[in-house]
Amino acid sequence: MFLDIHTHQTKQEQEVVAIQSLSLSESTFLAMPKIKPISIGIHPWYGKLEELPKNMKYLSVLARQENVKLIGECGLDKLKGETMESQLQMLEAQVTLAEELQKPLILHCVKAFDELIALKKRLQPSVPMIIHGFNKKHEMAQQLINQGFCLSFGAAILKSEEVVFALEKIDQPFFLETDESEVDIQDIYIKVAEIKKISLDELKDIIFANWKKMGLL
Repeated sequence: MFLDIHTHQTKQEQEVVAIQSLSLSESTFLAMPKIKPISIGIHPWYGKLEELPKNMKYLSVLARQENVKLIGECGLDKLKGETMESQLQMLEAQVTLAEELQKPLILHCVKAFDELIALKKRLQPSVPMIIHGFNKKHEMAQQLINQGFCLSFGAAILKSEEVVFALEKIDQPFFLETDESEVDIQDIYIKVAEIKKISLDELKDIIFANWKKMGLL
């Protein structure tokens, strides 16, 4: 099986375990999938600080479902959403919930890695914090890994030499995803297996072993 740790696509392909990412809303609260694996959280683009108490009540109920594998995507974005101060408050609430439930976080981060690292140092959560859609240089990848973050790579691996170089240098656990792209997860796996100079089956074993380390298989 192929593990797609983060996707917004609703289609379910054979031979793929896809974790569908849902943004918290009243509609998701009323029509929450009960079986297929999902992640759910307050996305920094859509979250409003004034709605945080209400939304955290919803999220604290939904996140306890067995099929909710990750909290998020949540995170920080300097280009879109409320002020950084408000986004930090919303993210801290979700990190606290993830720690309570012992479920990993799937994180969105745009131009706010310093703030994200500072928040992790302050809160010191024990649960894994996975930065999805990593598309930066090797130096940033190493800095994040040194701070205890995990990285997930998506379609950027097919078109960016910088991202390829970053992945080449990583030995720590990583994940693969499709996010919002129309690229098949199999194509991403094929490219990564080529980069890592291993077989496709070996790569699938590595990704699932990384997932199992989190206690989520």
